[in-house]
Amino acid sequence: QVQLVESGGGLVQPGGSLRLSCAASGFTFSMYTMSWYRQAPGKERELVAGILTDGSSTNYADSVKGRFTISRDNAKNMVYLQMNSLKPEDTAVYYCNAARRYFSGRSYDYWGQGAQVTVSS
Repeated sequence: QVQLVESGGGLVQPGGSLRLSCAASGFTFSMYTMSWYRQAPGKERELVAGILTDGSSTNYADSVKGRFTISRDNAKNMVYLQMNSLKPEDTAVYYCNAARRYFSGRSYDYWGQGAQVTVSS
């Protein structure tokens, strides 16, 4: 069974830091692009950060660039999101995503259960 299990969420004050972790199992982790998405109340889910299979390239939403860092450890089947200088507008449920897509159009997508991050004083 495919599983993406998140941890590390919680309540933090503005300007603080949190590190989210996502433990993957049940699929060939190193063949999947990994991403973090988030969804705030009343808003659509948005891409926060992504990282290629070997970690050679990353991309970030403009709103988090310079503050968040995505990383992965293929030997441990883990992906992380280091979040620094947190702002109240970062408050959301954060989801771990694994994606594999082919030229043929076939794709695989797996999602974690979500981790609540609340930034408030």
